[in-house]
Amino acid sequence: MFFDILTLFPGMFTGPFSESIIARAREEGLIDINIFDIRNYTRSKHSVTDDAPYGGGAGMVMKIEPIYRAIQDIKEKRKGENFPVVLLTPQGEKFNQKKAKKYNKYDGLVLICGRYEGFDERIRANLATEELSIGDFVLTGGEIPAMVIVNAVARMIPSVLGDESSKISDSFYQGLLSYPQYTRPREYKGMEVPDILLSGHHQKINKWRQKQSLKRTLIRRPDLIDKKDLNKKQQELLSEIKDELE
Repeated sequence: MFFDILTLFPGMFTGPFSESIIARAREEGLIDINIFDIRNYTRSKHSVTDDAPYGGGAGMVMKIEPIYRAIQDIKEKRKGENFPVVLLTPQGEKFNQKKAKKYNKYDGLVLICGRYEGFDERIRANLATEELSIGDFVLTGGEIPAMVIVNAVARMIPSVLGDESSKISDSFYQGLLSYPQYTRPREYKGMEVPDILLSGHHQKINKWRQKQSLKRTLIRRPDLIDKKDLNKKQQELLSEIKDELE
């Protein structure tokens, strides 16, 4: 899967994409990350990528011309491949695990990182096929959201994680928060691992984990419970949890 990222600050991606799982996935040819410097697509002497807004107002607006040329360049190179062009903006749809799974079905993603006061509206209306936000807060640009999206989507690609089952137990993958995890030592300064995890009884351990996942989600993110289509066993466990909490 490829990730083509349009940005004014290509150096920001060096560290995050050169470490850990992402770096290994790139080395093994599982993902292909390409950084496109928007300034390289300008035709002005000083590589101008922004201008004052029509109608007046504070700040500068990113120009359409260099982004249009960059998108055309990518489309020419990616002929025959299926990919959305995603504009990273606070006005976009909220990115979540469901979106990450959806994007994993494409050949790749093109991500446009914003800066300054915003984009020329023609970029939004005519070049982007989708708009995404990673949360209701203000950042200086779309570079950090792009890193978040690449990381989340890449994890869904087969073989990117050493153990494929690990992503299934991640929070949000199944629509619920993850259950508590423990490792050695068994006891540390009076803090002990729950006995059930040391029992060796896998059926009881699985039930405990499901129940803990539901309980944690109910307490911390009840909105996820409302959205989740619980099976019969989960409904029974949830009923038990509610009785215990009363």
